[in-house]
Amino acid sequence: MRVGGIPIGSGAPIVVQSMTNTDTGDIAATVAQVKALADAGSELVRVSVNTSEAADAVPRIRERLDRMGCEVPLIGDFHFNGHKLLSNFPDCAKALAKYRINPGNVGRGTKHDPQFAMIIERAIDYGKPVRIGVNWGSLDQDLLAQLMDDNARSRQPQDATTVMREALITSAIRSAQLAEALGLPGDAIILACKMSNVQDLIAVYQELARRCDYPLHVGLTEAGMGTKGIIASSAALAVLLQQGIGDTIRMSLTPEPGGDRTREVTVAQELLQTMGLRSFAPLVSACPGCGRTTSTVFQQLAQDIQGFLRRSMPVWRPRYPGVENMTVAVMGCVVNGPGESKMANIGISLPGSGEIPVAPVFVDGQKTVTLKGDTIAADFEAIIFDYVRARFGGEEPAASLRAARRSIPIRNP
Repeated sequence: MRVGGIPIGSGAPIVVQSMTNTDTGDIAATVAQVKALADAGSELVRVSVNTSEAADAVPRIRERLDRMGCEVPLIGDFHFNGHKLLSNFPDCAKALAKYRINPGNVGRGTKHDPQFAMIIERAIDYGKPVRIGVNWGSLDQDLLAQLMDDNARSRQPQDATTVMREALITSAIRSAQLAEALGLPGDAIILACKMSNVQDLIAVYQELARRCDYPLHVGLTEAGMGTKGIIASSAALAVLLQQGIGDTIRMSLTPEPGGDRTREVTVAQELLQTMGLRSFAPLVSACPGCGRTTSTVFQQLAQDIQGFLRRSMPVWRPRYPGVENMTVAVMGCVVNGPGESKMANIGISLPGSGEIPVAPVFVDGQKTVTLKGDTIAADFEAIIFDYVRARFGGEEPAASLRAARRSIPIRNP
């Protein structure tokens, strides 16, 4: 399967997805956030299409992004009225790379199947894949009631949690089978069963993977804010990804007020990268600090360098292939600092408490320069950039890298 040119499933790399939280009808705000998410590394971006204004805005959002050179595929998120919007706004239906629908919100009772069919027909008309995303917060109540009744009549009834898990799996697979019966190719279907409890999510996806061959989108829904959301999502996804379950992922983190929406992209990338499944950007190794590192200098430098690398990647990624695999170390004292720095492509070992106020820099295991003074961060960034140019671009090193062959005395603090 391909979504806007991005391969999904069948051994393709796991894809990072995100979602905007702007009013899609606000074209300028949505374009800006999609661009920010794409620049951060999101390979698919989902937008809410919940009103006529939003549907009318989608093709114009696509046009603006294209003019900016931002080709990230857009996914339309439909609930309740997707059958109408996709039928009444054909330009919206064409501009989207994929549709996401929730069987529990397509329609109740006798309305469900006809409205579901309308969405699938539009997907067939325009050659679009569909993600059938079941969510336990909006589960098909008719199906859940049926399974609960069947369970109550069983000789060995199961607990309510087990029945609910089965309801999610059944809803997803039945919906996929109905879509195929309507003519949508099986290789144009992605399934998801979102829950907000880690153990529930793991159990559901393990069973879903056992019972079907569709590509799976994995994510813990309503994961929460801050460290709770990151830890819960990482705990669930790491188990599944290690078992080979999951073709696209999203970290559904609640942003802090005024927080950066792109954080969910960074967390998803770092999970995949630390597990050795994909590489997106150079990661910085840094020691946690101890009584030998009472200064916060190395902490600030580690933060600054990680930010520098992230900001540079939109430019570096197409120009310097392989740079995402580079390793950088920022260490805080002489105990492990020199050794860890030698193991990275580029490492710096800052002085701990009471140590000589100099910072040796190691390039591919060799000490090349000693930095000191209040410009260490800028000097280290320059060395990193020149290394990238020379190692991944085959360009002539600039003065800062040539200077790495000798010790550079910089102003004392």
